[in-house]
Amino acid sequence: MPLPTVAIIGRPNVGKSTLFNRLVGKRIALVDDQPGVTRDRREGEANLLGLEFRVMDTAGYEDDDAATLPGRMRAQTEAAVRESDVSLFMIDARAGITPLDEEIARWLRSTDRPVVLMANKAEGKAGETGIIEAMALGLGDPIPFSAEHGEGVVDLFEALLPHVERDEEEAAEDSEAPDAPLKLAIVGRPNAGKSTLVNKLLREDRMITGPEAGITRDSISVDWQWPDAEGNLRAVRLIDTAGMRKRAKIEEKLEKLSVMDAMRAVDFAEVVVLLLDATRGLEVQDLKIADRVLQEGRALVIALNKWDVAENASSLFNGVKGALDEGLAQVKGVPLLTVSAETGKGLDMLMQVAFETRDAWSRRVSTGQLNRWFERAIETNPPPAPGGKRIKPRYVTQNKSRPPSFVLFGTRVDLLPVSYQRYLINGLRKEFDFGAVPVRLTLRASKNPFDRDKHT
Repeated sequence: MPLPTVAIIGRPNVGKSTLFNRLVGKRIALVDDQPGVTRDRREGEANLLGLEFRVMDTAGYEDDDAATLPGRMRAQTEAAVRESDVSLFMIDARAGITPLDEEIARWLRSTDRPVVLMANKAEGKAGETGIIEAMALGLGDPIPFSAEHGEGVVDLFEALLPHVERDEEEAAEDSEAPDAPLKLAIVGRPNAGKSTLVNKLLREDRMITGPEAGITRDSISVDWQWPDAEGNLRAVRLIDTAGMRKRAKIEEKLEKLSVMDAMRAVDFAEVVVLLLDATRGLEVQDLKIADRVLQEGRALVIALNKWDVAENASSLFNGVKGALDEGLAQVKGVPLLTVSAETGKGLDMLMQVAFETRDAWSRRVSTGQLNRWFERAIETNPPPAPGGKRIKPRYVTQNKSRPPSFVLFGTRVDLLPVSYQRYLINGLRKEFDFGAVPVRLTLRASKNPFDRDKHT
């Protein structure tokens, strides 16, 4: 599905190109104090707090004969509005409303396209008069904004959201296809059996193995197909990595490079299997590796290898599980499986869980679903009022997946204590079945000086 389109409209030199550059994240449009720098329509892919759309920068709208250059530029602007899903009409709050602004507003009201009114250059008090004047244009309350400094971004996001948000089905069409190869990295301490595991999965001696620790030095990537329980062949890109020892024990330059290469493999992967040696149990280094994987935002699965020769299996499993829950407090319930790379036992279950974990890691939730849950969560457990100041959460939206990441908007939400943020994250996990994949929550407090809540 094509991205929704937003056209930036306004008279010359009100800051349209500056806003365009901010939305696309690059200095694509030329910006100068001289009016009329932009002549042709310029397009780019914008990302506003995770909201994705196509944005068009247009020439300054001028009242000239259609045969003149300014007249032809105006025709391009009118075409941009016809092609857009919503128009951003920008005025200069410091200069106030001009007759040309009023003419553009009359024209926009006559179109069948929704309009969001923006009062640019509104930083400080110099723009207050222009903001008040803009209310008379008949296009709703203006958004105080500074394209130069990025003030008012949250309010712009809220104004655009109803017009450009794609539903969950459309977003899924543009996300990575579910039949794309699973990027699966195998990590762990030296001699945990990583290469043996990869060879068993491939059913060939692809990797050199042996009792000596540290045989694998480079991260080796192998394309493979796993036959699932239904007989379907699922594409996998397997990545075998060098063993990760404690930093104090990494002495040789070559081994340091090998560990760095292993960490790059983690960055590349979607799901990371941390392989533990069941004959040695869980060590501090294992927890450090697991924490690093989660910090990088990757989905984690933990496998206890050499289970066929493990002693006191039940108590060992429960002990490792308890230590993981305590040592990885930020993510409870990371999948813990038992396998034998030597015999192949448990490997099909490992692959099945890896695919299921990627599904959760890639999951998107619509804003409507999120906010129905959010309203219930806030009603069940209202946010605190630190120092007597009321915190007013407005709503939450998912700005990206892989890993699932959410943005919470509202008044003073930046004052929410960590415990309440954890309450919301745990609620997201449970409600939308994210399991133990990393879930991130960003707080966006409104800095709009004209916010109705500012005196509450």
